[in-house]
Amino acid sequence: MTNKIDSAPGREINIDHKSFLYFGGTSYLGLQTNSEFQNILINNIKKYGSNYSASRKSNIQLSIFDEVELYLANTVGSPNCITLSSGYLAGQLVAQTLNAEEYELFYAPNTHSAMHTSSKKHYSSFSALNSAIRSHLNKCKSIPVLLFDTIDTDGQNYPDFKGLQQLPLDQIILVADDSHGIGIVGECGGGAYQKLTQFNPKELIVCCSLGKGFGVQGGAIFGEKSRIKSFSNTIFFGGASPAIPAALAAILAADEIFKKKRALLQQHIQLFLALVKNISQFKYISNYPSFGFSNVALAKHLKKNNIIITNFNYPTKNDPLVSRIVLSAHHHTSDIEKLAKAINQF
Repeated sequence: MTNKIDSAPGREINIDHKSFLYFGGTSYLGLQTNSEFQNILINNIKKYGSNYSASRKSNIQLSIFDEVELYLANTVGSPNCITLSSGYLAGQLVAQTLNAEEYELFYAPNTHSAMHTSSKKHYSSFSALNSAIRSHLNKCKSIPVLLFDTIDTDGQNYPDFKGLQQLPLDQIILVADDSHGIGIVGECGGGAYQKLTQFNPKELIVCCSLGKGFGVQGGAIFGEKSRIKSFSNTIFFGGASPAIPAALAAILAADEIFKKKRALLQQHIQLFLALVKNISQFKYISNYPSFGFSNVALAKHLKKNNIIITNFNYPTKNDPLVSRIVLSAHHHTSDIEKLAKAINQF
């Protein structure tokens, strides 16, 4: 059931004049309703304006783009970075650029639509993917490009990437969507980039949304300097409006807030794990705030206890139901306790 609300969802939402605790969405650090972060953003709007109505290739360029891209590259541990107006656009820039004669695209299970092109097959298992890539390498000269999501509650990807380790990675370009990892997991919120470099792929490209871990509308691509330069030289990049400068500048100014919020989020995760008696009913990753489940009755039970979670068909109404509990740094200890109590009573 779809519910309409009139303000940004925080730890609580109001539906039909009734208050509910909200454990959904992807605002893992709770930045969108955090007053300290909002004030940083508001002050940046006064400096940089509400939007930037020009191309990144314009003869007048704001230095904040380069400054934020250097910060993000250093945080992630990549040689270079470019930003775009959304994570979806970042994924499409990579996928469409590499959808060329010299490459062959392969999609791992559960890869987000942000990196999909219309003509490529989505493999249902890493075993099938492994066979297909090895067969391709034996028959074709084009370079295999594997596109996948880093965060996958099926357990094949982050943190151990068991699915990847069965592949001939030294012959494969890896393209990872780290939208749900960047800013949340890894050292200093650097996401999965450094972990993936340890597998020594032929090349590594990582794209992401900045909305989940950094609380602003935007996207980014990370990789080798020559590859990032090639992306920035496309019509796709030059013709698109960039991310809002004020939002990017907020990332630079809020570094200490990010650190505090990541620490608080980890406390919430550990408390939830300690309080829930039957944690095996959930699909989850160690130290990650999302807990998926398949029993539709649980969502109804939680709503009766004034708790709303993520529970809808995604990405279209014809796709499977996504049911998950999402913890955030904006929750209080008492919120986690109430949630755990309701789950234990189910």
